Amino acid sequence: MALKALYLNTSLKHGDQESNTEALMKKSIEILENEGVETELLRVSDYNIKIGMSADMGEGDQWPMIFDKIVNSDIIVMGTPIWNGHKSSVATLVMERIYAQSGETAENGQSKYYNKVFGTVVTGNEDGAKEAGGSILSRMANLGFTIPPNNLAYWVGEAGPGPSYIKAGQDSDFTKKQTEMLSYNLIHLARILKNNPIPAIGNTLK
Repeated sequence: MALKALYLNTSLKHGDQESNTEALMKKSIEILENEGVETELLRVSDYNIKIGMSADMGEGDQWPMIFDKIVNSDIIVMGTPIWNGHKSSVATLVMERIYAQSGETAENGQSKYYNKVFGTVVTGNEDGAKEAGGSILSRMANLGFTIPPNNLAYWVGEAGPGPSYIKAGQDSDFTKKQTEMLSYNLIHLARILKNNPIPAIGNTLK
């Protein structure tokens, strides 16, 4: 059964500016595509995403389009750079908009986020990868997404200013292994849920 994966890059960079987070996300995308998964990558900063807690904030808000892609995907991966030891402000905005619609249900009464698998990719210098990834994953699990084991692929450079993932991290054996585990675990769990979705009994918002 065909799977769809949506990758959300929450870099602060725009357009075709070089993104280290996107470079690492593309390593995971390559694995999924080789396994027959349909993928799509969005750079969130290129869209007009309003701050607020409504499904559609109006005035050209493009969040409804992204939300539609989320609910029609089997796998969602959020990528974020590290800023001052934390996830980006764009990542926080996306999480807030996802939370705002966490009460929406499918026909069976379950959250629309049920039976969707979620993972994270993080890049940056110094520390903060596990804090950034963990803060995203714990919130997404609470909202109904399913979290696989080894759900964080990351690369972190040495302390202080230095070369980024594209220049110094692509040969990291650790990062390669984490990316492989993340990617294959996402696929495996998504396939299980596609064929054996979580029962609605006892798992509804009605």
